[in-house]
Amino acid sequence: MDWLTLPPLNSLRAFSAVAESGSFSRAADRLNVTPAAVSQQVRLLEDRLNVALVTRSGRGLALSPEGVALAKKLDSGFAQIFAGVAELTEAEVARPLQVTMSPAFATEWFMPRVTEFQTVHPEIPLVINPTAEVIELRPGGVDVAIRYHDLRRPKPAVHSLVVSDMIIVATPELIEGRDVSTPAALVALPWLQELGTNEAAGWLTFHGVIPETPLTVTNMPGHLIMDAVRRGDGITYSARAFFREDLKAGRVVALFSESGFGNYYVETGDGHLRPTVRCFVNWLMRQAETVRA
Repeated sequence: MDWLTLPPLNSLRAFSAVAESGSFSRAADRLNVTPAAVSQQVRLLEDRLNVALVTRSGRGLALSPEGVALAKKLDSGFAQIFAGVAELTEAEVARPLQVTMSPAFATEWFMPRVTEFQTVHPEIPLVINPTAEVIELRPGGVDVAIRYHDLRRPKPAVHSLVVSDMIIVATPELIEGRDVSTPAALVALPWLQELGTNEAAGWLTFHGVIPETPLTVTNMPGHLIMDAVRRGDGITYSARAFFREDLKAGRVVALFSESGFGNYYVETGDGHLRPTVRCFVNWLMRQAETVRA
């Protein structure tokens, strides 16, 4: 197809609207422009094709034989365009809303709350992808990500969802009889850390501890770490928000706590957001406000 020979789409739309409505003013209303703008576009099309398409008589108008022939072709062509766009739009509306977050966040914060969203919005299907992998947001793929950011490091403004103290957590039984008053004392304890991270060594290094022997570290998906910590299998570095009830009940204790820099925030793709995405993000933020209240 030689696109350079095709007249401007605005001129074709204007003429098609005039042919369909039988009036410049009614065509202008449908296109949300002025009648003068419609008349100008039709005149440009006639000049481009070097043929009269519309016969003007007083306030009335009629199509020339050439105009009738072109109008039929345009009516068919625009009908196909409308149908194609409608199919894509309907498919996009029906596409499940895809959300990614860390397994730990999914288990401890998101899943206990998501039933409310599904009850209020049963028409919005969800696909939850709990993974430590940072998945790129792109059209037709993942719509929303809940990411983690250390507030001690610079980052552009984000929609914070949960800002939590970060703690080293263990069961009382695991540390019974041990001196755990200094970061160096934690070198001898078994560590649990999320797959794909280096949290244990990173925390110790930040506190000036360089282990002389290899740490005992078990790597596993984040949602398994929570139960393992509660069983007393090891210690981990995590958000206080994930262990709030356990801490209150004394099932676990915080060995070290670092105030308010663990930031879980909401990220969406660039450009226009689907109504379902906006609805879901608004719900997330309301949930966060409830927690903060």
